[in-house]
Amino acid sequence: MELSLSIPALLFPAISLTMLAYNARYLAIAALIRQLHQKYQETESHSISLQVKKLSQRLTIIKNMQAVAILSFLLAVITMLLIYIKLIFWANLVFGFSLLSLITSLVLSFIEVQLSTKALAIQLKDLE
Repeated sequence: MELSLSIPALLFPAISLTMLAYNARYLAIAALIRQLHQKYQETESHSISLQVKKLSQRLTIIKNMQAVAILSFLLAVITMLLIYIKLIFWANLVFGFSLLSLITSLVLSFIEVQLSTKALAIQLKDLE
C-alpha cells in the first residue's frame, strides 16, 4: 500500500478527539484533587491523603497520555511533510512511529480507566 497525504491526515480527528477526552479527564481529576486537598486541610484524614496520592498517580498517567498523543499528532504532520517532499521511505518510518505513539497513548488510557474503575469500586463498597 502506498502512503498518501490523506492517510496520516485521517489521524487528525482521532488524535484531536482523544486529546479532548484526555484533557477533560485531567481537568476533572485536578478539580477533585483541589477539593480533597481543602477537605484534608480541614480534617487531616489519612484516607483523604491516600485518595490524593492515587489521584496524583492518575494525573501523571493522563499527562503522559497527552504527551504521547501530541507526539503522535506531530509525527503525523511530519509524515505529511515528508510525503510532500517525496521522501517516502522516511514518511513510512515516521508514520509507523506515529501509529506506535497513538497505540501507547491508548494503552495508557486503558490503564488509567482501570485505575479509575478500581477507585470507584472501593468507594461503592464503602457505601454498602
